[in-house]
Amino acid sequence: MQAGETTLKEIIQGEKQYIVPLFQRSYSWGKPQWEQLWSDIVELLENESNSPHFFGSIVTMQMEFLPEEVSKFLLIDGQQRLTTILILLATIRDQAKIIHNLKLFKEINDKYLINAYDEGENFYKLLPTQIDRQSFYQIINEEYNHIKQQKNLIAECYQFFTRKIKRFPETEYKKLINIIGGYFIVISIVLSKDDNPYLVFESLNAKGQPLTQADLIRNYLFMGIQGEKQDKMYQQYWLPMENLLQDNLTDFLRYYLTKKGKDVKKNQVYFELKEQTIKNNVSDYLKDIYKFANYYSRFLDPNQENNIKVRKYLIRIKSLDIKTVYPFLLNCYDDWQTNKLSETEFIDVCKIIENFIIRRFVCNVQTRGLNRIFALLYTQVSKNIDLENINFLDELKRHLQTQDYPQDEEFREKIKQVKLYGSNRTEKARLILESMEESFGHKEKVSFENLTIEHIMPQRLNEWWKNHLGEDYEITHELLLHSLGNLTLTAYNSELSNDSFINKQKELKNSHLEINKYFQNISQWRREEIDNRAEKLADMALTIWSYFGDKNYKSQKRRKGVTGTTPRNLKIFDEEYSVKTWRDVLETTLNIISEVEADKFEELILTFPRFLSKNRGDLRVTRQLKNGIFIEVQLSAQDIYSFCQKILETCDLSNEDWQVIIEE
Repeated sequence: MQAGETTLKEIIQGEKQYIVPLFQRSYSWGKPQWEQLWSDIVELLENESNSPHFFGSIVTMQMEFLPEEVSKFLLIDGQQRLTTILILLATIRDQAKIIHNLKLFKEINDKYLINAYDEGENFYKLLPTQIDRQSFYQIINEEYNHIKQQKNLIAECYQFFTRKIKRFPETEYKKLINIIGGYFIVISIVLSKDDNPYLVFESLNAKGQPLTQADLIRNYLFMGIQGEKQDKMYQQYWLPMENLLQDNLTDFLRYYLTKKGKDVKKNQVYFELKEQTIKNNVSDYLKDIYKFANYYSRFLDPNQENNIKVRKYLIRIKSLDIKTVYPFLLNCYDDWQTNKLSETEFIDVCKIIENFIIRRFVCNVQTRGLNRIFALLYTQVSKNIDLENINFLDELKRHLQTQDYPQDEEFREKIKQVKLYGSNRTEKARLILESMEESFGHKEKVSFENLTIEHIMPQRLNEWWKNHLGEDYEITHELLLHSLGNLTLTAYNSELSNDSFINKQKELKNSHLEINKYFQNISQWRREEIDNRAEKLADMALTIWSYFGDKNYKSQKRRKGVTGTTPRNLKIFDEEYSVKTWRDVLETTLNIISEVEADKFEELILTFPRFLSKNRGDLRVTRQLKNGIFIEVQLSAQDIYSFCQKILETCDLSNEDWQVIIEE
């Protein structure tokens, strides 16, 4: 067996062919893996980094072949990665042909995708399993009409990357190829004839775990420690750290490296640690990692934190589910432990981070830039303190206000409308509602342990609620169901369920929570009442997460309302479209979403049946989208705008992906 680091280019260039054994499963990567791969490539391109990108292992075994054939290898492990890369390269090749860059087309095709001077199956660099072979061949052979008709992951992968490449600058195609070929590093393991490929595959994929960056780091660190110290250091530091963090160890090592002021990507952890340890004593370095691992364990499980006051705010930070803050927080926690920050100052740091994340979440500011913001934050704030001799907290606030930190007007308007329930939003909704209850200043601590989020207007409407809400009950339900005005906390969620408002009101009157006393004098629960309560709670939110920046700071203005306005252009995914009415905005938005986020469209139809339907007769006044779906267009400008915001939330898109330019 031979093993070593190599580039992806070395793996796929040249006259060779990789054959996926029959005992392997068919192609199984999906959108999460494609998104991660594309994100990694784009980040490497944007950062113009020369750092290598760890892309896992490729395990092969050379096969016997005739002199006139290409070199053949069994692809024991790594078929998912290799198949995806070849499909991505094919999409770049095909777009190069469309823009008449035939030199780049031929370079990609002949170097990476085919064995140009061979025929039959020898023509292809990769022979997938039988179930995937036809679709893969069609991609390599440019049989576009056949590809579009296929309903499998191979074809979907090609369509996914085609959409990405279409929106990518043509001048950057060559850079993409260089990054994929030159900066993607794999561990190439070539088995000998005596090795049993099936047993190797079984040990890698069934009985064992894939090789992680933590495994590579452990081996590298202990090679740098003298033999007699290895066992002692392993037992004293590494093993307790593995037991403490378990599956979170690789993530922690990334945050540990990032806290030094460099945005380290997931697949660069091993290479970055190698670079850092060259300048350090390995034993001391391991001790420092162990110290910060103990800090990190308290972020993952705040109940390990002995300080009750600090524990409360670590729990709140965890509920935000934004792990990108951890590199910065590790530094601040260490400053608290070493008395550079007081307990109060560290808690204030946590409050500032929470405030920043909550406001951005409510205003649907993209999260893509948070990695870099928090990777560099501690270094930038500390540097300015040293130069200007100012307070750490003041400098932290000053810096964060320049990072798309929403001001009061926008925050107040958006918190009334934003979807606060479902998937990764519910914990943030709990935090918001619990904070509002605590803001009443109870003399005794309120226990939230047995409380759950209750929808006043229920998730499923019965006849009572349909009649109560009135003619446009569907619009009210779909736009306001998960909004702040319609949510509260209660211990009687299962009992209340979709009961009438009259019966819910009786239970809420008996609640010991101040937040529920609002319902005592309300006789009905319709759109107006939901909006009125949202106004009250929005005022509370402004007090709890008050703006910590300079009121005179000129931030990007985002639109809060559209009644009485006329749209001129719609900017979506960095492309502009001319529109004349808000109906045009809605139709164009949905047409683009149906193309770019096709896998999400069925969810949109199920979630918003009052706005979208496969049958024209289900709606009042309709237009038909390019995919055949009908949309309701007899809506106010504000309802169209609100619906578009719901579409963004459902598709996990941000306001940066969708902007409307208004006629002045």
